[in-house]
Amino acid sequence: MEFRQLECFVAVAESLHFGRAAERLCMTQPPLSRQIQLLEQALGVTLFERNSRQVELTAAGRHFLRDARHLLEYSARAAATARRASGGEAGHITLGFTAVASYRLMPAMIMQARKVLADVEIQLRETVSTDLNRLLLAREVDAILARSVPQQPGVEARLIVREPLVLALPDGNALLEHESITLKQLHGQPFVLYSPREGKFFYDRIVGAFGLAGVQPRFVQSAGQTHTLLALVRAGLGVGIVPDSARELRLDGVHYRPLSVRNFNADMYLAWHAQHENPALAAFLERVARIDDAPQALRAR
Repeated sequence: MEFRQLECFVAVAESLHFGRAAERLCMTQPPLSRQIQLLEQALGVTLFERNSRQVELTAAGRHFLRDARHLLEYSARAAATARRASGGEAGHITLGFTAVASYRLMPAMIMQARKVLADVEIQLRETVSTDLNRLLLAREVDAILARSVPQQPGVEARLIVREPLVLALPDGNALLEHESITLKQLHGQPFVLYSPREGKFFYDRIVGAFGLAGVQPRFVQSAGQTHTLLALVRAGLGVGIVPDSARELRLDGVHYRPLSVRNFNADMYLAWHAQHENPALAAFLERVARIDDAPQALRAR
């Protein structure tokens, strides 16, 4: 039994006329009749009752029509799925990301992917940047959203977003009367800092800025994750510096002020292996991440 025979059978069954079915299939009537005969021989049943004036389906033909239609529809869907997968419009990717990326950037990407790549399944893995780099190098993920990217041959990255670092303050803090804050105003202030291990990127960035400004806050507590740091700020332990996307957490009792510091930003990169064989990843990079529009390209040497 061949798919062409099924197409011929369905055409005749729906029109109950060999001539009209042949026109529909862009063929002549004798080859059409031959295809029906071959199908009946393969099945071992008679599908049509024929006479000089009319064509009717037999009981076997009526039952077989439903399954024949399903087979043809399934075949068409399978072919379309293969074409979509080849073009990256279907398939699977695994995206690693840091916790902070989940506040604003990663959800925006997932929403865009659902619009333009609805048949691509995206599996998410959240961890810190150092672990993301390891997962990428081991090819356990297809791409990562991380603060730093591995400097390894074959790894390519784009700067996706550059967001300012801002000061988070609790209710009643005296600094709230200012529209913006300088680092010198934080000298001696109780301060909640990122952990040097779990929050290494922010720890190095913030401590380095304090050192350059000759400022020494009073470090009272540390936290590995931004949401934990903000909870400590809300509890009144001190102030803290966080990326602007932390506003998306909308914690009651926590307020934000810009910092008067030049180039005091938190960068987020999208990194992947330049040599990959995943069409879905290529489509994600082009149509969701829009890497060609990204402001900066990094290629590990």
